[in-house]
Amino acid sequence: MTYDNLLKRFLTYVKINTRSDANSTKTPTTQSQVDFALTVLKPEMENIGLKDVHYLPNGYLVGTLPANGNFPYKIGFIAHMDTADFNAEGVNPQIIKHYDGGTIKLGQTDFTLDPADFPNLKNYVGQSLITTDGTTLLGSDDKSGIAEIMTAIEYLTSHPEIEHAEIRVGFGPDEEIGIGADKFDVADFDVDFAYTVDGGPLGELQYETFSAAEAELQFTGRNVHPGTAKDQMVNALQLAIDFHERLPENDRPEKTDGYQGFYHLLSLEGTVEAARSSYIIRDFDDDAFAKRKFLLQQIAERMNIQLGAKRVQLDLRDQYYNMRKVIEKDMTCVDLAKKVMENLDIKPIIEPIRGGTDGSKISFMGLPTPNLFAGGENMHGRFEFVSLETMAKAVDVIIGIARFRH
Repeated sequence: MTYDNLLKRFLTYVKINTRSDANSTKTPTTQSQVDFALTVLKPEMENIGLKDVHYLPNGYLVGTLPANGNFPYKIGFIAHMDTADFNAEGVNPQIIKHYDGGTIKLGQTDFTLDPADFPNLKNYVGQSLITTDGTTLLGSDDKSGIAEIMTAIEYLTSHPEIEHAEIRVGFGPDEEIGIGADKFDVADFDVDFAYTVDGGPLGELQYETFSAAEAELQFTGRNVHPGTAKDQMVNALQLAIDFHERLPENDRPEKTDGYQGFYHLLSLEGTVEAARSSYIIRDFDDDAFAKRKFLLQQIAERMNIQLGAKRVQLDLRDQYYNMRKVIEKDMTCVDLAKKVMENLDIKPIIEPIRGGTDGSKISFMGLPTPNLFAGGENMHGRFEFVSLETMAKAVDVIIGIARFRH
């Protein structure tokens, strides 16, 4: 189906910088997210017919579309307002109508979207693509989801003859830095199950994520003149390198796929005297996840013993867990979405997410929350793009779920 306001709505959203800030202690972490919620989304939610629209201290903007028929459940749809840690100021999207399958020049830059580099482009020949101008990210993650949810609600309120379940809409902060759902209020949201509309290509339906942890390491060295350093110097940067080399060589993102977990070195900085490194740890299996964390602890302990002092300090923190453990107890939400997609001639792609969504944490709070496709490709950078036709199909799916009866 074609939705007149979908593109306009999406372009309005992405031009607003709502990048989150991992160094902030506020909720939301940036004022731009608050402003986006209160000055852009809240009035629009009220204008399209959502009731009881309210902004919570946890940074979530919530509204309700009351049921207009007899349905056995209440459903939530969730998307996040923030964008990732790439330039989000001055987003200037370009629209490629009837994409011909060739190379797309990104604005006035030297960057291109070339099918030789991004073969996924071939899936969109003949469609309308929205890309960046090469200087920023696009923000499809997750402003596609916001635009799709808004458009679905607008369609339902403008077609009161379509019976639907009660719907709760929630737009939240700080998903990209992994803390947005920490304060999610399940009781206030008050639904039987929910969906994050935060996935990628057409048909994605995901209820299995990594379990995730982060590790921060501090290495304490001893700096002396390199000319007299023998048996005296302890190079903190070398300690960081030694630590890294004791991890399994092939357990890295660039060498794994499917259900394979990894250690991902995010940063390494310092001097001879003091160095820091940070990792994220990911795995789908509980035992494997525990073993990965134990190995980090073991390496740190053994290095300290060998060094004769506590020169390696590890701070290890769990981030989220595989939501499959919750959702597989009652697959109603997954089965419903799958049936709706099939009814719309969309092939469901049910694969594990090699990442996480807010649904990971929300599911463990007692609200099963799988993830639906929103359309974005190559997310978090200048090569990001989204198909308008895929976004429209996401709207179809949201409406289909809202009106589905067993």
